[in-house]
Amino acid sequence: MTTPFDFHTHHLDATGALISVDPRCFSPESGKWYSVGFHPWDTSGELCDADFALLEQCATHPQVLAIGETGLDSRRGGDMAVQRQVFTRHLTLAAALGKPVVVHSVKTAQEILALRRAMGLADVTLAVHGMRANEHVARLLLDEGCYLSFGIRFNPHTLQETPLERLLIETDEDPAPIEEVAATVAAQLQISAEEVIRQTDFNARRLLKMP
Repeated sequence: MTTPFDFHTHHLDATGALISVDPRCFSPESGKWYSVGFHPWDTSGELCDADFALLEQCATHPQVLAIGETGLDSRRGGDMAVQRQVFTRHLTLAAALGKPVVVHSVKTAQEILALRRAMGLADVTLAVHGMRANEHVARLLLDEGCYLSFGIRFNPHTLQETPLERLLIETDEDPAPIEEVAATVAAQLQISAEEVIRQTDFNARRLLKMP
């Protein structure tokens, strides 16, 4: 089986993947692809102007194909007002650079979409990672043009609601290899693992404008 593209991982040794890192830890290796951003869990401490200046600098690196992960988490992280401020700065940066945003969302999908609309940034594409919400939340996100990225654990109804052309797969921090994720997703959709790999690779390369 062909090795699938892992759309979102924190494993720094991953290859054929989009590796998500905090800009303060960004040390790119040749031949690898990255997304950079401040996770909502890290907003409980103070992020200063120098941190955001570093984010902007890292985001322009040719190996950085996306912004994030960033987003909103109603259960963990800093005050929601701070999380919103941090998230909107990422959206603004993504719009300026023409890059998609890898989104972390816990019980905040409607608010994330509302913020993007209020900012007039509907052209900034969001890819919601670690998708485990129900199919009704998925439909809200899909109707707004979002991509949905699934790991080894997911809501089967949500996966079935997701069109193949908006489907991505990931490992995140899980030890399960990306091949296992592809096989698990394929079994739920009752299609071949090769079809899942072919489609998700195409989706990721299109979304990330991979060279």
